Amino acid sequence: MSQFSQHNFKNEKALVRVDFNVPLDDHFKITDDTRMRSAVPTIKKILNDGGSVILMSHFGRPKKGPEDKFSLKHLLPHLKELLGNTNVLFANDCIGDEATKKSKELKPGEVLLLENLRFHAEEEKGDEEFAKKLSLLGDVYVNDAFGTAHRAHASTAVIAQFFPKDKKMFGLLMNAEVSSADKVLNESEKPFLAIIGGAKVSDKILIIENLLERATDIIIGGGMAYTFFKAMGGKIGNSLCEDDRLDKANELLQKAKEKNVSIHLPADSIIADKFDANAMVSGALSNDIPNGWMGLDIGEMACETFAKVIHHSKTILWNGPMGVFEMKKFQHGTKTIAEAVAEATSNGAFSLVGGGDSVAAVNEFGLADKVSYVSTGGGALLEYFEGKELPGIKAIKE
Repeated sequence: MSQFSQHNFKNEKALVRVDFNVPLDDHFKITDDTRMRSAVPTIKKILNDGGSVILMSHFGRPKKGPEDKFSLKHLLPHLKELLGNTNVLFANDCIGDEATKKSKELKPGEVLLLENLRFHAEEEKGDEEFAKKLSLLGDVYVNDAFGTAHRAHASTAVIAQFFPKDKKMFGLLMNAEVSSADKVLNESEKPFLAIIGGAKVSDKILIIENLLERATDIIIGGGMAYTFFKAMGGKIGNSLCEDDRLDKANELLQKAKEKNVSIHLPADSIIADKFDANAMVSGALSNDIPNGWMGLDIGEMACETFAKVIHHSKTILWNGPMGVFEMKKFQHGTKTIAEAVAEATSNGAFSLVGGGDSVAAVNEFGLADKVSYVSTGGGALLEYFEGKELPGIKAIKE
């Protein structure tokens, strides 16, 4: 049982850091409320205990103080909807007289949403004085924002020092995130497969290096695969390539050999004559792509090989798509991987999907509930798997 689950919040004001940084359309309508929904169990547990909740979050990247389009008031109607019959109030700032007064007057069973933390530059600077002002609003500090755990900001890390050990803790979402990531990183049942996709090798070097110490197999797909093919002397046409990372790619392949980790690259690719949803499409071996053509998805042979490796694995981490899955013509590879991961999970494997694009993919293909865990933390999850200590986690554990 976690500290949070055992804690009784009766008559306490819980200051909860959530990640409500959700996408909005031009009419301020939420297009994906996953992050908000993920925080509901934590909020409800506090309310059911007889406590009240003060919510802090950032939203977007405001550069010059308060701006209407970055106001959290746009999320208020949907938050009320998610919390049912709860009285949800709003404060026009996260510190100052109004926030203090409304926090003080908050009754058990009520929720107060504070305005965007990033309207104050002190939040991202990790300013101690600002963190202290926030801390005075509540009796207990709960961090439930895994998506920002890698930031040493005032509300995610610095604030924890103003609460005693028994009054600072992770919320339910944070606990689930950390224990799922831990299970993969430190308690993985072998064979352990990491599926790493996306455009750039440079973004994933550290995670691959750390996984070489732990994984049995690593599948590399997406645009980054072509840097590896070029490094090995292949012809990649006009495919995406980081020429300044060719030596690094060879070094990673060499390290994998030494550590007995199998690296799987896509044998063939779906190629296009331009980066366009309506491009002409053909197929080619990934190391023999004609000039003027570029690889935008993995081909049929690669799909087959990768699916076999996935079905053979007991622990699976998936971070990054296999191709430009946002375009219909180039989503087959990513969809095949998603289906194979779901099937392996139903056969007893533990699967963790994390990182914006792979999460978007499992959601799009309706497979989110068919994998073991879908992480809400993009950058935070990556840094965790790179072996870094995350400030938001460290602050609670100290």
